[in-house]
Amino acid sequence: MTFEILGIKKVISDKLKKMGIKIPTEIQEEVIPKIFFKKDVIAQSKTGSGKTLAFLLPLLERVYKGASEKVLILTPTRELALQISEVLKNIDVEEKVESVLMYGGRELSNNYKVESSANFIIATPGRLIDCINKNMINLSQIKTLIIDEADQMIELGFKNEMEEIVKKCPKKRETLLFSATLSSEIKKIAYRFTIEPDVVVIEEKEDSLSKIKQKCVETTDRRKIDILCQMINEDNPFMGIIFCRTKTRVDKLDELLTERGFSCQKLHSDIPQAKREKIIKSFKNLEVQFLIATDIVSRGIDVSGVTHVYNYDAPENAEIYIHRIGRTGRAGKSGESNLILTEKDSYMLKEIENELNISLEIRDVLYTKDISNLNQLPERKYDKKITVSAKKIENIKIIKNRARIKKDFKEGR
Repeated sequence: MTFEILGIKKVISDKLKKMGIKIPTEIQEEVIPKIFFKKDVIAQSKTGSGKTLAFLLPLLERVYKGASEKVLILTPTRELALQISEVLKNIDVEEKVESVLMYGGRELSNNYKVESSANFIIATPGRLIDCINKNMINLSQIKTLIIDEADQMIELGFKNEMEEIVKKCPKKRETLLFSATLSSEIKKIAYRFTIEPDVVVIEEKEDSLSKIKQKCVETTDRRKIDILCQMINEDNPFMGIIFCRTKTRVDKLDELLTERGFSCQKLHSDIPQAKREKIIKSFKNLEVQFLIATDIVSRGIDVSGVTHVYNYDAPENAEIYIHRIGRTGRAGKSGESNLILTEKDSYMLKEIENELNISLEIRDVLYTKDISNLNQLPERKYDKKITVSAKKIENIKIIKNRARIKKDFKEGR
């Protein structure tokens, strides 16, 4: 099967080949024809299976054929919204698409209005509701509604916002809902939003994680940082993502690894949005070797070339573990994940092995106290580090603002 057989223009197909995408994935083969026929779709497929192109390609074809498309793409996170926007720009070879990005962390003036000429609106629920309430956008002309990562939308507490947004859209529309999982709750929502939908379920093959070498390292809290550094020195990853459970843990690990000479940047929700965008871009451009991230922020990251995932903190459950290691081993390439466990986390190993029906390889790592980076750093460097946590920066701003107001009050201004 090729993209051209599916009805995608050769000029777009050639662009995809330049991007390293030669043949359609299973979800793309199933969904693209249904969208061409303007069918409502409920699709379940794992993260990283190609869902974004599955809906963007046929809609882009409609625009190129002169259709007056008005598409709303609803995503749970800013990172995913940015990713979809970037993919759309890359495949818009005829430059006929006018898109609008709407997500929190970007300042909008009160008289801001979404141009009526925009045919793609990519938005997060909170910011879109805010813009609707301020009459900055009218959804009455929307012809196609796409809800991406519906399970994460529910998980992050956007169910009410999602319901409100759907009510603002015309009843006569095309609705496409994509999700990595289809729980009974998501199914109820999906069927309520759609009309006689075609349901596509891409079953995860037993070997879907077979290209990822999964290893486990047992240690103590005190030796954890040294074990991580030793593993990195042994592996010398091309690109790696290191997971921590909390923002505070991310801040601390970023500080420790930087002190030891590793090329890394932290990524969590307290970091200003503009800064996060620059960090992800620098990671894609190989100016940074490692991202240190929390689970929620990282789920919107889709970066090809990640060779290693390190679970510095054990995940809360097996599902989160699967999402974490899914950042590597993409597009048919191999990858490696390492799970660092202390005695208090030992139960998690059994849970993961039972869920995946595998046994993780136990990795022996030589303990070397206070070990530093022994590998060559990236030639191009992005070194604009945040020296204190973003939360502290915000608190400093608040304190300074209060002091200014107090001073003005005393001086009778």
